Amino acid sequence: MESDDGKSSSLSSLFSYSNLVHAVSGATGSVIAISVFYPLDTVRTRLQVDDNRHAKNTFLVLKEILKEEGLEGVYLGWFPVVSALCCSNFVYFYTYNGLKSSVLGGHKKASPIVDLTLAFLSGVVNVLVTTPLWVVNTRLKLQGANLHTAHFNKKHGAFKSPRKHYNGIIDCILKIINAEGVGKLWGGTVPSILLATNPAIQFMIYEALKRYFKRYMDVTELSGLMYFILGAVAKTAATVITYPLQVIQSRLRAGFVKEENTQSLKQNILHLIRTRGVGSLYKGLEAKLLQTVLTAALMFAIYEKIAAFIFKIMGLQ
Repeated sequence: MESDDGKSSSLSSLFSYSNLVHAVSGATGSVIAISVFYPLDTVRTRLQVDDNRHAKNTFLVLKEILKEEGLEGVYLGWFPVVSALCCSNFVYFYTYNGLKSSVLGGHKKASPIVDLTLAFLSGVVNVLVTTPLWVVNTRLKLQGANLHTAHFNKKHGAFKSPRKHYNGIIDCILKIINAEGVGKLWGGTVPSILLATNPAIQFMIYEALKRYFKRYMDVTELSGLMYFILGAVAKTAATVITYPLQVIQSRLRAGFVKEENTQSLKQNILHLIRTRGVGSLYKGLEAKLLQTVLTAALMFAIYEKIAAFIFKIMGLQ
């Protein structure tokens, strides 16, 4: 009987209003943040995938894209990115807070190791559920892009086939399935699962810093600026550590190079080093740091404030 009560308690902790608030707050914060800094994400994707585009200063590349393709160019694929990010963060924040409340309850004390483990597990669940959306968003972001690597550019042949013209998220999913098979929707899953260490490291550092500064400043709620700074510090550390995996992930999702699509993760890394040099593993890092750090910082600030506001008006704090 006690076992049944324990299971019931765990389920109620997992499927709770509190977890839903965290999930909605995280999804909302991510949508607002990525919309603000989206042009930097465009620069990062181009540099990771487009081998012949020189890794210049981020803002020079941004200026180059604006000149060649106009404002539309820097916002190519905005809707699928926002859709994927919204779903991804909803799944991630719900799973993370659900696991945290189930495992810790009101008795066990949180620790960096617990945060790291729960954040990694949440990341794996998120990857398995939302990878097809990220594959689609990479394809749509690059469709119509003026790539400097000739054989990647649709007008030079690689995307000449009408099958490669995607008319939205659903159309892209169906065409990938028909032309390349269902498995292609999970392209880059292995590096994506390894990249679950990115938000895991990020959340571990963020939660540890948040607990420290709440104790140090003797407050129950930090300011929006403090959440912004803590989010930026946590994301910087996580991004620098895992960036080479993100380069491989982007290239596999783009599906441009058949040789890379059939290789293992290790072979992909060695192939990229052999053909493009070690620097290719960090190509676009400046743009990625600017985009992801600012986006994560703003997202955490908005997430914390929205969640705190909802909990306050509902009398749950």
